[in-house]
Parts: sequence; C-alpha cells; structure tokens
Amino acid sequence: MLGGIKNMKIALALGLGLMKVAEALPAFPGLSSSDWTSTGRALYFQTNEDSNAIVSVKIHDNGTLSEGQLTYTNGTGAREISAATNQTASPDGLSSQGSVTVVGNSLFAINSGDNTVSMFAISEDDPTNITLVGAPASVPGDFPVTVAASELNNLVCVGTSGARSGVSCAPYAANVGIGKMDFLRTFDLEQSKTPAGPLDTVSQVLFSADESELIVTVKGDPTSNKTGFVSVFSVTGAWLTEQPRLSASRIDSKLNGTVALFGFQQIPHSSKYFSTDAGFGAVIFSVDAARETSTLLHKQVIADQMATCWAAISPVTKSAFVSDPLVNHIVEMSLDDASIISVVNSTSSNDASGYIDLAAAGAYVYALSPGATEGSGAEVAVLSVSPGKEKSITQSFNVGSWAGTSAQGLAVFP
Repeated sequence: MLGGIKNMKIALALGLGLMKVAEALPAFPGLSSSDWTSTGRALYFQTNEDSNAIVSVKIHDNGTLSEGQLTYTNGTGAREISAATNQTASPDGLSSQGSVTVVGNSLFAINSGDNTVSMFAISEDDPTNITLVGAPASVPGDFPVTVAASELNNLVCVGTSGARSGVSCAPYAANVGIGKMDFLRTFDLEQSKTPAGPLDTVSQVLFSADESELIVTVKGDPTSNKTGFVSVFSVTGAWLTEQPRLSASRIDSKLNGTVALFGFQQIPHSSKYFSTDAGFGAVIFSVDAARETSTLLHKQVIADQMATCWAAISPVTKSAFVSDPLVNHIVEMSLDDASIISVVNSTSSNDASGYIDLAAAGAYVYALSPGATEGSGAEVAVLSVSPGKEKSITQSFNVGSWAGTSAQGLAVFP
C-alpha cells in the first residue's frame, strides 16, 4: 500500500492535492456493444480559478474534440491544503469526483472558494453554449467539492469537506435555477475551513439510478485510525404531491479493508457500485436499499498505482476505467470482480503526470489532465475503446489559456 502509511499519505496529498455523476446507464443485458456507440455531443470541466468558469468542448461524431466556449460561473474556485506539505494542493485541489455534473439539459458546478453552486441551461442546438440560470446558490457548509442532481425529484445536493462538512440540498427548476439550500447533514471530519487533504474528506455524492437514494463516499485516514465509509440517505416525499427532500438521517457503513474511497459509479441494473480507492486501486461494494447499508464485495490492488481516484463505466466495453494523478496510465477493470482487464500507457500523449477525472460516452473514454506546469493548458485525452480494436489514445486536446493546473471535474452531454 504505497510502501507504508506515511508514504501513502504523502503520495496521496501530492497527487490528489487529490462523473461525471452517473445517470442511469443503458440496459446491458441482451444488447450488443454496437447498440451504444453513439458519442456525446459536448464535454465540460471547470477551471477552478479565482474567477471560476466552465470550459465547454465540442465532441464530434468520431469522438474527437474541438474548441467550444468559456462561460463564467459567477463563483470563486479554490484548492485545499496538502496535509503533507502544508502548501496549496496542486494538481487536484478538490480531492473529489463530481465537481461538475450534467443531468438532463442542466449543468451544475460547485464553487469552492465562496461556498456556492452554479446552475446552467444547456442548449440543444449547440450544447457547448451554456447559460447561467439564476444566481449561484449559497451552500451552508465550507469548501464544496462535489454535486449531484436528480431530474426525477428536481433536487440538487452538494458535499462539503471543510470545517462545516456534510451534505445539503435544494430544489431546482430548469428556467428558474437553484432554490434555497436546506440544512447541513454533518460529517465529523475535524477539518479546517479550507480542508487539509486529501485524506479525511468527502469524495463524491451520487444519486442511485432510481433516484431514491443519495450515496456518499468519504475517505478515511489510516494515520488517525479512521476507516473510510459510505453514507446512504433516502429521498423522502412523494414527487407528485410535495417537494422531495433528502432525509435528515443516514446510515454510515465502514468498509473494512478500504483506505480512501474516492470516485464511484453504479453498475447498471444492480445494487452494486464500482469505486476507486486511492490507497490501493478499486473495490466493488453493494448497497442494501431496504437497510441502507453497504457491504464490500471485491477488492483489487493495482500494483504500480500511486493514487487511483476517478472512475467511469463504459456502456460499450461493459467495464470500468480508472485514472491516477501520479501515474500516466488508464486502467480498465471488470465490473464483476474489479480484476484488471487492460492498461493503456499514456506517457507519450500526456505532458502531465496523470489524469484527474474521467467520463465515458459511446465508444470513447475522456480523461482530463491539468496543465503540466504553471501557465500550460489543461488537456483532454480521447481514449478509443471500440470493440475488437486495441484501446488507444487517439487525441490529446489542449485548451490553451482557458484552463491550466487547477482544472477539475469532467462531465458529458447528453
């Protein structure tokens, strides 16, 4: 495990600093891979600079990318403190997955520097054209890092990692924006206002495929004998008769054997979730909807990893892909038992040390790489995963001055 707890903590802090949030994926059983090869139309990530902005990139029919637009969130970005160096964390200053989320024709992005969340409307004619809807909503917590939205319930929820850490939610409407955020459902992380990470922070919030529950992964800290856990909140209220709300109570399940649960996605048509763990590789866990408890099912060590953090499930390969900010590779893993299927070495196509988020659409997986040095542009790699062909990076698209070493989050429309 990274050659010992001390080395692990340093590697995590340097690499992490530290989904797209998954909608219900297409049905897998009885369908050939060719049935789901249509590409996305646009890709988004945030600059996470002082004046935070969303970079919108056009996706062509062959999966390649070209410039779109830069749209400001009217919020402020920020980066956590590295617990190992006591300096501002770079790259990956949020230690999370899901800082940008697409649900339906709406895009949500957190603003860590001023504790707000922004909402945008996505144009059907040109999805790189997004419009801010209403004013950014104030979050009653410190340092928001991840956001999830339920189109069924018109509910958006934000996870925060700072001194006031936890989850809070608000209703939203497509033409109005985000309403008033409710109370903070707190986690006892003992963090400062700007958290010292990456350990002991919130990793991701994600609605289940049926949108009846919100799942949250929270990292542990072996140096303080803290085990990471999965929290499950139910959605209450009938959506036809009253505004749905997130339950005030939750069930926390410690998954013994895990170290720093990170980005995760639901395995289609199951109650299982595939999650990375920055301490060793990846796991598969299940959620019992009736009891709202979580159970570790499978654990896989990636031998040459440093901090495996982000995950995306491809409907074409029916497998998961994971990335590491400190190792220039993308690893494909089984949804059955998390075993390793393939490894794509990306050293020749990525000037930075690794990738800090992933998203899958059609026969492609997109990987975000921050700028390698201050002043250099962030890049998005296009990994072709077409059936019957060797998996390879077909493009590494640089956004130039639009975004650099602070770039975060990755989401695809539709």
